[in-house]
Amino acid sequence: MAAVKEVQETTAVRLGALLDAGDGATVTLVAGETRLVAHRAVLVSRSPVFQAMFQFDTLEASSGQVIITDVEGEVMGELLDYMYTLQAPQLSAMTPQMLAAADKYGLSALKTVCEQQVSAQLTIDNAAAAAVLAVRHSCPGLTAAAISFIKAHNCQVMATQGWADAMQNHLEDVIGVTRLLADPPAETRRLPIQDRLDMLTWAVMYGRVEDLRALAAAGVVEEQIRGLVLGQTALHTAASGGHVEAVRSLLDARAPVDFRDVDYQTPLHLAARNGHTAVVQLLLTSADCNATKSGGDTPLHLAVREGHADVAAVLLQAGADRGARNEAGNTPLDLARQANNQQLIDMLT
Repeated sequence: MAAVKEVQETTAVRLGALLDAGDGATVTLVAGETRLVAHRAVLVSRSPVFQAMFQFDTLEASSGQVIITDVEGEVMGELLDYMYTLQAPQLSAMTPQMLAAADKYGLSALKTVCEQQVSAQLTIDNAAAAAVLAVRHSCPGLTAAAISFIKAHNCQVMATQGWADAMQNHLEDVIGVTRLLADPPAETRRLPIQDRLDMLTWAVMYGRVEDLRALAAAGVVEEQIRGLVLGQTALHTAASGGHVEAVRSLLDARAPVDFRDVDYQTPLHLAARNGHTAVVQLLLTSADCNATKSGGDTPLHLAVREGHADVAAVLLQAGADRGARNEAGNTPLDLARQANNQQLIDMLT
């Protein structure tokens, strides 16, 4: 074990030196006014999203340039440094942005560290933002910490500008937070089966992993909760909401990954349509990537129709059929052309 750790640390140091030298960099990351050079092999080895991006003949792969619109340059620089060194930065004010970026690029270890940092920095003023961040990015540990903190300082938190800003800018997430605040304590959950099923619905909607594990231990198996919402299973709901750890927990409990709802959609269809790249990757370990829903759409059709290039790249890497036609006769490429989405057109050509 010590030898493995030493090899990992040595590799990280060497990659860090490679970043400092800048030799042989083949990719330019553009985040606002910031331009960062990086080695394609490093990006691919660290991030499943970058791996999928460069796996195919995408615009990024051919041009050697990746335009990043939703991560600030300083944050992207720290993220890149982590991918080379595997040393998590102490960011403080930038930690929430780093958590979001780590979630986007599938850097689960860094995301966990950021969760811990945000949890350790909870205050009256930032608790609302932390709770919204936790719900939006499916962070079970941070969710539990933020909800517990707000319950202990309820009136003070809800009187802050942070809560007002969250209400104005992230209302859907705040609704999720308030529902969690109203959730009964764990000691009241010694309930009959129907109430446990209701609890399960709540748990998968908001990614409450500990509740899912407790319910599995109590014998609430997947076959008992089919048909809760439009014939969907708990896995459908968790996948649709992008709750990575909830999906992982359900898969560990042997939830049927290809079960169909009334529209003949699998959980993978819902995750692809909603752009949840990390969930798509998780489901693809056992799901049929070419399953068709009513109307003949595959998950790739849905990802392309909604413009989710990252999801499309992951599906293609898993063997999705780019030539599949739905009942209207359209392939994913046809949909990309109809939307004039050049990134997807290049990926699917």
